[in-house]
Amino acid sequence: MEFDAIIIGAGFGGLYALRHLRDEMGLSVQGFDGASDVGGTWWYNRYPGARVDAPSSPFYAYTFSRDLIDEWDWKETQSAQADVLAYLEHVADRFDLRKDIQFDTFVNDARFDEVTQRWSIETDHGDRHSARFLICAVGALFVAHMPDYPGIADFAGDVHHTGRWPHEPVSFAGKRVGVIGTGSSGIQSIPEIAKQADHVTVFQRTPQYSLPARNRPVTDDERAAYREDWDTLNTSMRRRGGWPFKLSRLSHTEHSPEERQARYEEMWQRGGMHLSLNSFVGVLAKEDLNEEVSEFVRSKIRETVHDPETARKLLPDYHFGTKRLILDNGYFETYNRDNVSLVDLREDPIESFTSSGVRTATGEHPIDMLVLATGFDAVSGSMLKLNPKGRGGQSLQQKWGEGFDTSLGMMVAGYPNMFMIHGPGSPGVFFTMPLGAELQTQWIDSCIRHLDDRGLATIEATADAESEWSAEVNAIANRTLYPRTNSWYMGANVPGKPRQFLGHLRGSEYFDRLSEVADSGFDNFVFEAPTATS
Repeated sequence: MEFDAIIIGAGFGGLYALRHLRDEMGLSVQGFDGASDVGGTWWYNRYPGARVDAPSSPFYAYTFSRDLIDEWDWKETQSAQADVLAYLEHVADRFDLRKDIQFDTFVNDARFDEVTQRWSIETDHGDRHSARFLICAVGALFVAHMPDYPGIADFAGDVHHTGRWPHEPVSFAGKRVGVIGTGSSGIQSIPEIAKQADHVTVFQRTPQYSLPARNRPVTDDERAAYREDWDTLNTSMRRRGGWPFKLSRLSHTEHSPEERQARYEEMWQRGGMHLSLNSFVGVLAKEDLNEEVSEFVRSKIRETVHDPETARKLLPDYHFGTKRLILDNGYFETYNRDNVSLVDLREDPIESFTSSGVRTATGEHPIDMLVLATGFDAVSGSMLKLNPKGRGGQSLQQKWGEGFDTSLGMMVAGYPNMFMIHGPGSPGVFFTMPLGAELQTQWIDSCIRHLDDRGLATIEATADAESEWSAEVNAIANRTLYPRTNSWYMGANVPGKPRQFLGHLRGSEYFDRLSEVADSGFDNFVFEAPTATS
């Protein structure tokens, strides 16, 4: 079948793109998703304790519909996975989106036809479809990273990756559970698993700076206040990189050490991201300030964890905030339980798996169940898995073999009329994602209208634009401490992945740039007139 646009993905980005292109632009649109329903990452990530780890209720949500804001009541300040999924299901119902999405369907092949100037896709059902525009809302955190430890396939117990959690309940009762990984999903799931399991052995690859979420119910008065002040809060998110409130402009050099410690303590007690974003200006850029905040968090870990040796293993030794900051609900306190033990893989690495346990350098740890909280091939992995073919049949895996070059994090040279939502080089995971997806989709709208108003067939990035964009992304990152730390922001968690900073750190400036590019008539992009067969 032929459509104006094909959208791959039915998470926050794909659902909004479908609704906007179909309802606001009047285009014929078909969506595809491998899941059985809407939700994207929130459909897959059902592990115990899964919650939003960004500024949450009611801000991790769409902003385009005031009616939607007024009718949906978020339950907690840090929304649980089930509540986010229920919200997306409600959105799909309210705007009748499912009728234009084919679920349980993976796109096996996507390629651009230079003669017809259309994208052709083939699904795992063998169906073929074509569209003028291909919108890739495939998710920045979707492709699960599976570690390749010797003998791991020989382990006889149940194995679950947090990013591909079963939909039926998983019981830990009476089980000895091994958890590998202490990123966001590990830190959220370990306290919940420990409440049920006979014993939990945490295999820590890297200690983390985790902040207390201070999760609690949202009151009726708070909901009313958010709705009354929604326009101001929405503007704040747009202007402050997704943060809904005014940010502190305090300079740490103008406050005594005692005053700074009091400020850190105030932010710690408030919980959430306040310590990073709202204590003093430059926490993620000024080395002396960052080290002071780092040591403050380390002191909190020492204070919380009773056993000094366990606390020592939990202390991060890199710059605070340069790995993805995590919000927890009792993570460090979990190590005070008698049924939880910690193995520091930097000191005691995994040598192999057996059928009934994990063998490290110092001995074997018997387990009945293995939980892999080992994260994702982030930002670029989903596009590489899709592996679209552009001009000359070049695959994206070939194009991105040595680096993830994009223009604006949304388009790739050699791939006309293909758009990415939250692609490499965009704010993506650094910005409140639903709002970011809305703004990127609105830029796609501008591109399509530009083409149609001028009778053009395609828009395409140039190699020069990609080089300039990569230089800009790196220049911004290099003014911070982020690139000094091995993290998935740098692609460091996946062996063999090119090392490159994967996101644009100045979200509000980025969206201003999108508007400027559209207003300028899309400088640094090239266009093609229709062919005789298009």
